Amino acid sequence: MKYPKFFSIPVVAVFLLMGFVYYITVFIFIEDWVGLQSSSGTLNAMIFTFLASMCLFSFSVGVLSDPGQTPSSYIPDVEDSSSVSDQEPKKNSVQSKLCDKCAAYKPPRAHHCRVCRRCILRMDHHCLWINNCVGYWNYKAFFTLVLYATMASIYSTVIVISCSCQKDWRYSGSTPLKIFYIACGAMMLALCATLGTLLGWHIYLITHNMTTIEVFTFCSYVRVELLLVTV
Repeated sequence: MKYPKFFSIPVVAVFLLMGFVYYITVFIFIEDWVGLQSSSGTLNAMIFTFLASMCLFSFSVGVLSDPGQTPSSYIPDVEDSSSVSDQEPKKNSVQSKLCDKCAAYKPPRAHHCRVCRRCILRMDHHCLWINNCVGYWNYKAFFTLVLYATMASIYSTVIVISCSCQKDWRYSGSTPLKIFYIACGAMMLALCATLGTLLGWHIYLITHNMTTIEVFTFCSYVRVELLLVTV
């Protein structure tokens, strides 16, 4: 059963955040800015509803999809593991592909997830917010989720700012309403910064054909080499 994956606190929190952002953007800020009955209000509501729907769809796919399990029948090719004629380096290379926890061979770029307790094909990381690993089969869903979430956050932020700028605070702005507007604006700006940074990071990974684990592994290797050189 994959549906119990939805019943975790982080996943429920994401659903609640999506619903809250959608509600305040469409039914409070767009309504207060141009009105939902107007043509511009209907257009803005339709655009934001599309972005929110894509976020929800990508999020559901990321949660439910199998990130990519290592085939149980996989056996590494000994001939391709090393180009030298000596058999000892070949043996060590094959042994390095054996997962100590699964007691099975794993393909290149596969890693063992301690949370999922199995090896994941081209594992990027284990994401708490989708209660799943991000791997070979659901990386596209994860990336589109971050992309549409960033676009929706920027769109909502622009609407909040536009609504705040056209409002006459001298006559219609009570203190609780001002606090609400400021809190919503700060929340949307924080979401834009967080999701935008995450989107930029994964664009960098895609353009360099790397994963988050591989980048941190490489950085750790470089730090160890620098320490050995300095010593």
